[in-house]
Amino acid sequence: MSGVADGVAVAFLLLGSFLCLTAGLGLVRFPDVLTRMHAGTKPQVLGVLLIMVGGAIRLQGWSATWMLLLVAVFQMFTAPVSAHMISRVAYRRRHVRRDLMMVDELGGAPRRPGEAVGDEPADAAGDVGEPHPGRDAGQP
Repeated sequence: MSGVADGVAVAFLLLGSFLCLTAGLGLVRFPDVLTRMHAGTKPQVLGVLLIMVGGAIRLQGWSATWMLLLVAVFQMFTAPVSAHMISRVAYRRRHVRRDLMMVDELGGAPRRPGEAVGDEPADAAGDVGEPHPGRDAGQP
């Protein structure tokens, strides 16, 4: 029975590692912020969860299982929320490629009170949302 559990644990660990690797490659290869956030959350979270399940099967202890469960729950709460916040900031600062968007649900979103139609929202430092000259070259 121990050999079967070890085989299942290795399968979970290898599949989780593969998903984490593809998430890392997606962060390097994808063209804009929104697609990179997709690569950074979906396969990464699933990969970490599979690694945690494989570790829990292999370690077979309650203390280790509770610790891995805590890590998995924390990963599920923090990664999607942080990616959502990063994508919101990138959208507002116009660091996204709008030609790649199929639906722009925020395109007709109301502006903040007192903000003119052509104004860009400012961040906490007070600089206007202009693209960085060395980054995002050729993007609208």
